[in-house]
This record gives sequence, C-alpha cells and structure tokens, in this order.
Amino acid sequence: MSCSSSSPIPAQAGIGLRSHHFLEILEAPPPVAWMETHPENYFGEGGASLRILERIRSQYPLSFHGVGLSLGSTDPLDRTHLAKLKSVIDRYEPAFVSEHLSWSSVGGRFLNELLPLPYTEESLDHICTRIDDVQTVLQRPILIENVTRYLTWGGSTIPEGAFMAEAVRRTGCGILLDLNNVYVNAVNFHLDPFEFLDEIPSEAVGEIHLAGFDRFGRWVIDTHGEAVSQEVWGLYRWAIHRFGSRPTLIEWDTNMPPLSVLVDQAKQADAILGGCCVATP
Repeated sequence: MSCSSSSPIPAQAGIGLRSHHFLEILEAPPPVAWMETHPENYFGEGGASLRILERIRSQYPLSFHGVGLSLGSTDPLDRTHLAKLKSVIDRYEPAFVSEHLSWSSVGGRFLNELLPLPYTEESLDHICTRIDDVQTVLQRPILIENVTRYLTWGGSTIPEGAFMAEAVRRTGCGILLDLNNVYVNAVNFHLDPFEFLDEIPSEAVGEIHLAGFDRFGRWVIDTHGEAVSQEVWGLYRWAIHRFGSRPTLIEWDTNMPPLSVLVDQAKQADAILGGCCVATP
C-alpha cells in the first residue's frame, strides 16, 4: 500500500528521523516542517519500522538520504539495491532523494565509509554516467551531496565546486549542500569555503545540511554528534543570502540528544531562514 501523494518540502528546517526518537515523535509530533531518513533502513518487506514510517509520513513531508549506493565506485551499480530503493521511493513518495558524491566499494567489498572521488575529467565522465543511470531507474532527478575527506587525490585537476556544477549541468541532478562538510574540509586542508560555494549554481541547491563536528588536535572530524558550531551557523547565514531560502536539515547521528535539542536547532535555522531577503528561484 502506498502513502499519499508526494508532499513538497517547504524552505524551512527539518530533522533527521532516527529510531532513538520514534516513540516520542509518534506520541507528540514535534513542531518541525519535515523529516529526512535513510531509505536503506526500510528495504525490508514488512515490520514495525515500515509501519512507523507510514505513520510519520502521513504527518510530515519526507526526504530520503541514501548512504549505500556507492555512486562513485568503479564496481557495477548494485541493481538489487537500486530496485529496493525504487520500491521504497514508490511506497513513501519522498520529496527529495539524495546520495553522496563518493564511493564505498571496490572489488565487491563494501567499506563503511563515504570516500572522496578524484576530481578529474575521467572521474567526472564516470560519475555523470552513473548519475544518469540511477536517475533513469528511479525516474526522477537526485541530489548529490558534497562529502568530507581526510586525504586528497594528488591527480585532481578540477576544483570540487566546479566538479559538482559540471555534474549538475550534464545530468540535470541537483545538489544537497552540506555546509558542515564544507567547513570541515576548509579547516583540514586550509581551503577557502567561500570559493567552493561561489562555484555552486544557486538553482541547483535543493537542500542544505547542518551538523556538528569534533576536534582532534588540528583536525576537525565530521562526527554528526554535536550541536551545529557557531562557525557553521555563520557559513549558513552567508549561504542563505547567496542561494536563497532552502529546506534545511539538522543532521545528528551519534551521541544522540533528546528530541528537544534537535527541535531547538531547527528553530535556530528557521530564524535565519526567516531573515533571508533573497527569493527562492
């Protein structure tokens, strides 16, 4: 049985849907505009989690944020994974479907990491072919997310932002802009985050992610286990005035706080969105 037809996501803040908060959300739905979840958690044929998602889907628009497609791998696309993803999309009809611009598998072995691509012409051709293939199967455009990295490929010849912009131009996909990832990479590799953001086409940004990080010596690690930092809030204010209001997710995956903390973070994002003077295209 399908849920009702797809609901658009407003340019307001949402929160990540995690099992830690299922019961509380069902008993007292929080005052947020939408929720995002990992579709891989709902690939089964039945069970409590699917019934819970149906109930939540009846009250909130959804976004699906994939973590298992290994979009940039040179391994063949996993057709079984794609078929399951298409099935769960058809069932719950999310407003957005996104995947990471990364790879996680090689030689049939899957790594529990979102590893960065080399930013080269060869890599760009490869990822665009893969995005086209996925979009054909899913019969809809996807959003691609910029990822954190803790190493760089010496052979990269294209700036990351330009790489993403060209992938958008060739495939018609959109961008999920993770500002915490932008900040983490900028600190770790002494980059200017605004140079990256200036290369991103405004009309391609469908969704924004905000999250927290941890510091280990000089390194910043994208743990998704802390509140959004003041530095990332500042980058968010700049980005909203650059791109306009966009649906914005508070992403928190480890060291899970009370639901009220996520709601308070979403309220902070909404306050910034409410002060934006740039029209959404």
